[in-house]
Amino acid sequence: MLGKIIGIKEDKLDIEITNTELTDNLVNLHLVFEGEYKIVGEVVSMTNGKAEINLLGEIEERSFTPGVVHKPNFDYNIRLITEDELEIMIGKKDIILGENSNLGFMLYYNNYPVNINLNGFFSNHFSIFGNTGSGKSSSVSRLLQNIFNLPQIPLTSNIFIFDTYGEYKRALTQFKEPVLFKAYTTNVKDLEDEVIKIPIWLLGVDDIAILLNATEATQLSIIEKALKLVSIFAKKDDSIIKHKNDIIARALVDILSSGKAPSQIRDQVFAVLTTYNTKELNLETKVVQPGYTRTLRQCFNIDNSGKISEMQLVTEFIQKFTSDGLELRLPDGSYPYQIEDLEDAFDFALISEGILKSDRVFDYTNILRVRLHSLINSDYKIYFEYPEYINRENFIKQLITRNGKKAQIINFNINYVDDRFGKSLTKIFSKMLFDYSTKVRPRGAFPFHIILEEAHRYVQNDNDIKLLGYNIFDRITKEGRKYGIILGLISQRPSELSETAISQCSNFLIFRMMHPKDIKYIEEMIPNITKEIVNKLRILSPGICIAFGAAFNIPVMIAIQIPDPLPESENTNITNSWY
Repeated sequence: MLGKIIGIKEDKLDIEITNTELTDNLVNLHLVFEGEYKIVGEVVSMTNGKAEINLLGEIEERSFTPGVVHKPNFDYNIRLITEDELEIMIGKKDIILGENSNLGFMLYYNNYPVNINLNGFFSNHFSIFGNTGSGKSSSVSRLLQNIFNLPQIPLTSNIFIFDTYGEYKRALTQFKEPVLFKAYTTNVKDLEDEVIKIPIWLLGVDDIAILLNATEATQLSIIEKALKLVSIFAKKDDSIIKHKNDIIARALVDILSSGKAPSQIRDQVFAVLTTYNTKELNLETKVVQPGYTRTLRQCFNIDNSGKISEMQLVTEFIQKFTSDGLELRLPDGSYPYQIEDLEDAFDFALISEGILKSDRVFDYTNILRVRLHSLINSDYKIYFEYPEYINRENFIKQLITRNGKKAQIINFNINYVDDRFGKSLTKIFSKMLFDYSTKVRPRGAFPFHIILEEAHRYVQNDNDIKLLGYNIFDRITKEGRKYGIILGLISQRPSELSETAISQCSNFLIFRMMHPKDIKYIEEMIPNITKEIVNKLRILSPGICIAFGAAFNIPVMIAIQIPDPLPESENTNITNSWY
């Protein structure tokens, strides 16, 4: 007998160590309180022969029930947990193919292996937190190395890693076929990996809003109108000229009937026709009348009385270009177009929606055209130059195919673009995967795992939820599990993450955390975290984490094995560089 119970609290016990032969430090070890029930607790502190115990759960036959269901009486026998009981509580010690995989080892029990139930971990959203250098990237690398080096391989898995610094390629390319690692990059000069390309015609209203950083509801209607126009404008047939003429003519008629001063009318008409024109309707279009011919420009001359003498003639001439219009629908991805076509459509969407009537609305909406124009004239345009037509389904299949074979790990190196554009790419791809997964039948039969390195850059409390009605990462964490789309958040600044996304995570690996704000945030936001766990976060060594959640019966302190090979996440060796 190890000792006796001297105090019983709600979920804690105080015991006195009466076994004088026991001189070891028992902190972090597990004790069994045996009587009518077999109750397990963890030693959290020791002082002068006394110890404080956290009650964890109850062992009954060959199963462990977490939580304080029963409490021991003062006469319960106290002893150290046996290895057999440890296996019941922590999980099976041996690897069972297709059921579990090694995560690491418990240092306090002679490197006792911690093998996580794969379904319990990977069927739930998870978070991995820790300061720089604490072991986050190494833990992900090692976990995937362990899984894909087993004799039984998850060949139909789809693990997408959005790799902020390009760290994972070295660690995850050592697998042998049939395991395949596929690498995408934002480095356009990389001759080894495939440059990220997105077919612009597969993007919907929400995607364009994300890409152009829309912030106002009025901007969505312009995006929607532009997308309805682009699928028509991209076809380059006669009906397109007719439709462009109709849009321009209606805008001009609005200006002519505005009641403004003749000089203002003339200036606005000239401004429209300078920017928006066709070969049939422009400032040099000839207006033919019996006895004379004038250009449209000449028809706007102001006479000595300060009026446009040809106002009636011009109005009737321009009205001839209006038509019943074409039926407009949002593109369904069945017809390709280029990003320049979208810019052209934006131009006409602006005047089609009567934006010229309101300076305030024009400012809100014209900024989208300016951003699109800047994108087209930037180095980022190349990411939207897809070489050939492809539909949505085949695009997703192409993402996970390498040399005609199925790839299991797909890595997006987004190290070569700025944070704002990187966030847009990450959101757009995640939304594509989510939309695709919702259509898979039977539901959840083709799961996707999206792992976001430096997740605090992307999974934030953005304006999306006000503008679009949702944030794609919040939506994935709330709805994704039933469709088999699972989010993994890796971050050194959890306090900057979306509260909704964190609240939906069921499994956590937390490495050393030092920032008081982050520690407080973890304590307040993460369900079922105890003060004892929080107190340990500051003193964890690199490579040591506290794991808890749906895949773990109890919180466990785990040493993660060093991955082989390592990810490229190590700190710069200054002395090697200096000397």
